[in-house]
Amino acid sequence: MSKLNILIFPDSRLRTKAQTIEQVDDEVRQLANDMLETMYDAAGIGLAATQVDVHRRLLVADVSSEGSEPLVLINPEIIEKQGEQLHDEGCLSVPGIYAQVARAEKIRVSALNLDGEPFETEAEGLLAICIQHEMDHLNGVLFVDYLSPLKKRLVRKKLLKMKRANEEVLA
Repeated sequence: MSKLNILIFPDSRLRTKAQTIEQVDDEVRQLANDMLETMYDAAGIGLAATQVDVHRRLLVADVSSEGSEPLVLINPEIIEKQGEQLHDEGCLSVPGIYAQVARAEKIRVSALNLDGEPFETEAEGLLAICIQHEMDHLNGVLFVDYLSPLKKRLVRKKLLKMKRANEEVLA
């Protein structure tokens, strides 16, 4: 396994729409494992392939407090939504920024597993939020897109300032 680099907003590659995975093979399984390692290392609860500059429809998630319930969804599709919840969301690609986003409270998702077999799963609460957030990434959408234009500009400005400060430290 190896740790992957996570793209940081406003990197334009985060806007790329991911392609369907035609065959679940060893390369896809390795990508899923590398993404889980990257997510755990970054103390995240979800990661989409788009965030590591691989534009294929794959996401990983684990909302357990121990990091013991990894979930891999290949070609996920939401087939049912219920209710609505507001939650402060953050993102590994938008570090240090949190904002309230409205998401479905409960979802049913169809996907492929690591053996390429179709399955369905239900999620609610934090896991439902996480899956919806990561699926947005697969469509080139970030949680900041739900913010007002003013808040989005402030987020971009703050991240660019953080990037410049990091570059000065490394110089």
